[in-house]
Amino acid sequence: MIHGMSDSTEQAGQDPAAQGPVGHAPAGRGEAGRERAGQERTERGVRPEEPVSDEERRKRLRERRIAVSRGAERVLSRSGYLGTLRERLADLDRAREVYDLDELADFYGSGVVEALEGRVAALLGKDAAAFFPTGTMAQQVALRCWAARTGNPAVALHALSHPEVHERQAFSQVSGLRPVRVTNEPRQPTADEVRGLDESFGTLMLELPLRDAGFVLPSWQELTEVVAAAREREAVVHFDGARLWESTEHLGRSLAKIADLADSVYVSLYKSLEGLGGAVLAGPGELIEEAKAWRHRYGGTVFQQFPTALSALAGLDRELPRLPSYVRHARVVAAALREGFTAAGVPWFRVHPEVPHTHEFQVWLPYDADVLAEAAVRQAEATGTLLFARPWDRGGPGLTFTEVTVRAAGLEWAADDVRAAVAGFVARLREEQEEQKGQ
Repeated sequence: MIHGMSDSTEQAGQDPAAQGPVGHAPAGRGEAGRERAGQERTERGVRPEEPVSDEERRKRLRERRIAVSRGAERVLSRSGYLGTLRERLADLDRAREVYDLDELADFYGSGVVEALEGRVAALLGKDAAAFFPTGTMAQQVALRCWAARTGNPAVALHALSHPEVHERQAFSQVSGLRPVRVTNEPRQPTADEVRGLDESFGTLMLELPLRDAGFVLPSWQELTEVVAAAREREAVVHFDGARLWESTEHLGRSLAKIADLADSVYVSLYKSLEGLGGAVLAGPGELIEEAKAWRHRYGGTVFQQFPTALSALAGLDRELPRLPSYVRHARVVAAALREGFTAAGVPWFRVHPEVPHTHEFQVWLPYDADVLAEAAVRQAEATGTLLFARPWDRGGPGLTFTEVTVRAAGLEWAADDVRAAVAGFVARLREEQEEQKGQ
């Protein structure tokens, strides 16, 4: 699994000769359609296409998925990052509502970047904050600074955490840190597991929510107990809060109250806020000053970052207040998905968590990833309704999962709409299965 699931598992699951142009449904379905397509090419003096590689099939399906994600009339989430350059620039132009565009642009972290840092520090209740171009860099810097202060390079963290799964061993290869896995279980670590680690560690890193386990969060009591266990081990606590913004509903506390449990916190500026990119590290003033020095050494003190900073300020104004409503409606969508799959007679399925902790969650089904991906895209091409917009990843023998995100567009879906979309998707899924058997 990767952070933002890989398109490497997306395959069309059919003869590409039967596919139409990108973003459009194929002209013919099944064997008859393929025969007609081949006859038409022969009549035009064009030889039938040779079978293409799996990589090419994946590319074509990805292009179709992006096309229907942009063009579908009904989606649960319409992602800004799929916009054209013109659309992204238009979004940025609206930043005039949140910042004086007649001020000078930033230079190496001044101006609007400093304004963003101050805004995030205040929201998280921390003394200071530093902007970074990526979260990977922000967390490496934070943790190496803590390692120097504690004298211990070991970082206790979950086996499914982002640095362990998605950063090519950056902790050890770049920063000289040593990961110590608290647990491999697809849930948050427990206080007993932290207390029971059989080696010392200088920092405990908690990913809130834990994305690769299904965007799961602990309860507030569990979180405070885990933090207390780390303090008993004389360790500092760092929150990987890439998606901390949407955790307030489940934890029942403000951002500042949650962040107060940790010595430092990293937050992403694009995963939930729809910014152009970037991250912020917040914590004590002395730590942040040291982090800025390391940011420079890592090449992260960029000459000008005003587009990213402006988009983040706009996201804090527009998206942050809406996130609790997205989380609440994600629970409605999840319940309707379960009801829809049950009514459709799907032999096994899992919506995880059953009651989502954030506005994102997983759906697991016992079908091939290629078949599921094709069914999702064909449903959107035929009906204008895209129920599952993300790639499908193989999660075990005979099991495949995808991620579901509910944002502003999803608020328009009533439970009945979700159940109807599930019925249509399952019908397409069964058609795809029959086609696969016939090939």
